[in-house]
Amino acid sequence: MTVDQISSVGDRPGSTATAGRARATDRPRSSMTARRHRAFYLFTSPWIVGFLLLTIVPMAYALWLSFTTFDGISPHWRYVGLGNYRELFSDAQTWDALGRTGLFAVTSVPLSIIGGLGLAVLVNRPLKARGLFRTLLYLPAVVPPVGAGLAFKSLFDQNSGAANGVLQLFGIDARGWLADPYARYVLLMTVLWAAGNIMIISLAGLQDVPRELHEAARIDGASAWRTFRSITVPLLSPVLLFQTVTGVIASVQTIMPLLLSPDGTTAGVTALPQSNYLYMMHVFGQYFALGRYGYASALLWVLFVLILIVTGLIFKSTSGVVFYNVDPEAKK
Repeated sequence: MTVDQISSVGDRPGSTATAGRARATDRPRSSMTARRHRAFYLFTSPWIVGFLLLTIVPMAYALWLSFTTFDGISPHWRYVGLGNYRELFSDAQTWDALGRTGLFAVTSVPLSIIGGLGLAVLVNRPLKARGLFRTLLYLPAVVPPVGAGLAFKSLFDQNSGAANGVLQLFGIDARGWLADPYARYVLLMTVLWAAGNIMIISLAGLQDVPRELHEAARIDGASAWRTFRSITVPLLSPVLLFQTVTGVIASVQTIMPLLLSPDGTTAGVTALPQSNYLYMMHVFGQYFALGRYGYASALLWVLFVLILIVTGLIFKSTSGVVFYNVDPEAKK
């Protein structure tokens, strides 16, 4: 067939009709895709606008403040470049607060996860009134942090707290629970008190573990502890990883020491017990007690970078021990 003959075949009416039907079929598909895109952006626009206005813009503003001496009130401020960051890295109080925060995270996060997982295993058993137990154990997690902090502050008050009242019944002298060296233990109790949130997430993970695996292990003669360690924990590893990451992020940003302070106001943050003077308390002190907005913004940006680094290290170090039913990197 010659070139002219091929061209003549392409010019036939049937060929033109086929091409027209193909173009007509493509147009509805493209319009449907466009409608889906418009619907997606329409439904996500509230979150996108909120993310831009309430997250990106404040972060950019804080980054700009970190290069200035702005105090929040006076118009007489100046640009200092990296001066705040140089002062930060040479400030011993900042490093002490960061060290206490790291120790608090290393202590509170594992205890919270272990406690929540233990409660989840307990209420996952076929017990009577199991729903009631689940509700009662989860209720503390619903209490707002401010209410929980005020409740624990009243409970451990040196003069009128119930904790010292119980001690005096046994002839033990009252303790200054909200001062050193006991303040750190009260802070830890306030965190563990709200372990019901971790319990619920762990309970959902436990119920997703196939029963066939437990039955096979029981037939093979495996003990309950061996089954839990070799089957349940590996299958719960994605849940435990999630709880570890979110727990670390929450622990380094906690404001509970301020709620437990004797003053109870942002101005009284400098009077906190030394053991509870965490990194965020240092940030609050620079913001509200000293009015150093620029320096406090630099502290927050350093904390943001540290959280990214720690989160990346956690994911990197656990990549070989976290078991996924579906490969998270698989292409769809």
